[in-house]
Amino acid sequence: MINDLFQRGGDSEKAEMSFVDHLEALRWHIVRSILAILVFAVIIFIKIHWVTDYILFGPLNPDFVSYTGFCKFSHFIHAGDAFCLPPIKVNMQANTFGTQFIGSFTIAILGGFIAAFPYIFWEFWKFVKPALKPNELKNTRFAIFWVSFFFFLGAAFGYFVLSPFTFNFLASFQLSNRNMILTIPTLDDYISNMTNIILGCGIAFEMPVLAFVLTKIGLITPKFLKTYRKYAIVVILVVAAVITPSPDWISQMLVFLPLISLYEISVFVSKRVYKEEKQKELEEWS
Repeated sequence: MINDLFQRGGDSEKAEMSFVDHLEALRWHIVRSILAILVFAVIIFIKIHWVTDYILFGPLNPDFVSYTGFCKFSHFIHAGDAFCLPPIKVNMQANTFGTQFIGSFTIAILGGFIAAFPYIFWEFWKFVKPALKPNELKNTRFAIFWVSFFFFLGAAFGYFVLSPFTFNFLASFQLSNRNMILTIPTLDDYISNMTNIILGCGIAFEMPVLAFVLTKIGLITPKFLKTYRKYAIVVILVVAAVITPSPDWISQMLVFLPLISLYEISVFVSKRVYKEEKQKELEEWS
């Protein structure tokens, strides 16, 4: 994109002005994205008590929808109470006077970013779009939809599936058989763990979209993905261990299985895109 700007100008002064204009456009895309985050953040801040009680602390409530859903699923597959998580009671602490006040801003900003994600990507897309060729634009239809879809799918997976198992395990784990250690997590610790789970899963679920783009521009091929599948499994296991704060194998498998499935979907997407690109090349040569 920047090379095109320099090629259009006849002298260095024009090229420099084009480059400055380009940076100015980027600045306004960033400004509008930040404004969108702030708009949603203000809305969340106004309803901060409801958001905190029913959304942020949702996975800690014994009647959280995922707990009842897991238990019903466990009985449906005739697995007894294998997936029924015991109710947990967690009391958090704020170890400084400003913890709750600053935490409310953190919750609002993070929530604003998640809610504004489609618009943020749309602004990014508007910045990148002019540099694409007509035939490249033709293959990027519904890009905003699919990127947003997989991000929210991953975020929902982290919130409704992974976080209940993670916090249930961490809250009920006892290092001593005498129950001499009382777990009282801080608000900052909980927000940090929840952020890592939701955003980590949201980004990880972008794998098929990334495979589509990289195959389109020729950086990867289906053969490459198949050849390095065994290495990808190791990487996904590491990612699963990083995303899940709890060390239990159930939580890590809950992350690993969807991610390895997404990797296989990525192989399928890459194979289809690669086949289409080769077909286009043959048509151009004929």
